[in-house]
Amino acid sequence: MYSVRVVCLAGMVLSVLVVLLLAVLYETIKVGKAKLFQKTKLAIPPNLNQEHLLEDHECVNSVTLQYSNPSQRWFWFHAGQSLVHIIQVVLGYLVMLCVMSYNSWIFLGVLMGSAIGYYLAYPLLPQTPSIVTG
Repeated sequence: MYSVRVVCLAGMVLSVLVVLLLAVLYETIKVGKAKLFQKTKLAIPPNLNQEHLLEDHECVNSVTLQYSNPSQRWFWFHAGQSLVHIIQVVLGYLVMLCVMSYNSWIFLGVLMGSAIGYYLAYPLLPQTPSIVTG
């Protein structure tokens, strides 16, 4: 069994810093995923149904097809969301493996990274206005 041992203070500080940055990146990707989802919702017309997405539409040229075909836009936004999701899952498992090292300093680095990432990234999300009824 292979084990990584940190024998100097600089190595431990560097390890905690790397784990902290991984946790910040994880929180930032969560916000990016939410923003991409909002853009996807805005790019697809509300009256678009599943059958319409699966139909082939012919346009005059490829530039028009790229910007006017809702099924093409939906496909590329969905592919982007899938890629971001894969990156988020991989980073989440890496952070989990760091915590499973049972090192208290690494654990504190993950906690601090998550807190810093949340503090820095979540204000970037546009707040949806609440609907006032009355």
